[in-house]
Amino acid sequence: MDEKKSECKIKIIKDGPYIVTGNVPLQESIITPKGKAYEYQPGRELPQAETYALCRCGKSKNPPFCDGSHVDCNFDGTETASRDRFEDRAELFKGPELDLLDDNRCAFARFCHSEKGNVWQLIEESDKEGFRELAIKTAVECPAGRLQVMDKTGKVIEPEYEPSIEILQDPERRVSGGIFVKGMIPLESEDGYIYELRNRYVLCRCGKSRKKPFCDATHVPMKYKDEQ
Repeated sequence: MDEKKSECKIKIIKDGPYIVTGNVPLQESIITPKGKAYEYQPGRELPQAETYALCRCGKSKNPPFCDGSHVDCNFDGTETASRDRFEDRAELFKGPELDLLDDNRCAFARFCHSEKGNVWQLIEESDKEGFRELAIKTAVECPAGRLQVMDKTGKVIEPEYEPSIEILQDPERRVSGGIFVKGMIPLESEDGYIYELRNRYVLCRCGKSRKKPFCDATHVPMKYKDEQ
């Protein structure tokens, strides 16, 4: 790991924000329909800093940054997500050319869908022309890291990301999404526990996930919109 990556970190504050250190680039991304699939479009520019605090309670008047609203709303940020390893949580789906691990930690970004079917269907038909590549694409574009695709030797197929954070917006559903963390950024619990290092994960910022600190798509039924 190079020096820049080794300095990147997210620390969860008890009943408070996420403290991001290491000069991690921050941007807004718009989940945008493209036929039966989805893509990211750039959103508004966000301020950059060596260290910054991201709202976790969903009440900030200066999103995506913390403004202290967690104190006024008596935010309960108790972490409830499983700390089991991904491979121990995940269900295995086998296909002729590819296998898929799915831990069901869904952020409802919908990148698992494509013009030729969803990722599970594509895995089942991964020996057909064009299906293998599309199965990989739909798996690795899942921001939550719910899906992990492997070849038949067990080698994980994963893009190489530089550390960065994307604040997701989902106008199709008229909601604001979670915090998409990319590039193996360590996540430290309020109690000092270091979560399993992952290349992709989405953190909750609506304040209502039942799998805190991770997004569980609760922002959709609760119609969470940040106040820009």
